[in-house]
Amino acid sequence: MQIQVVKSKIHRVKCTGAELNYIGSITIDEDLMDAANIIQGEKVQIVNNDNGERLDTYVIPGPRNSGEITLNGAAARKVAVGDTLILITYAFMELEEARTFKPSLVFPDEATNLLK
Repeated sequence: MQIQVVKSKIHRVKCTGAELNYIGSITIDEDLMDAANIIQGEKVQIVNNDNGERLDTYVIPGPRNSGEITLNGAAARKVAVGDTLILITYAFMELEEARTFKPSLVFPDEATNLLK
């Protein structure tokens, strides 16, 4: 049996941009992506702590050491610049593997979104 578990989490980052006229996705500082073990094109859940919105989209890399967290396309309507977000990815795995699996949890600086 396989179950779905948290694979990665970037906890409490500030939204730095909302670009409505874009094809879609979320742009994430590539340093944060690496630290959280998230790859380009991966599905990510976005939880907005300020308004309760939850949505799914896919990741595109942003400039390293920029702290960029930009929601693009329709997702831009679900955030405001400055909102506090939690970004989560999930993975399917066998139950036994899931029992010992350790997700990649990242807690960036809340003011800059940069790694501490």
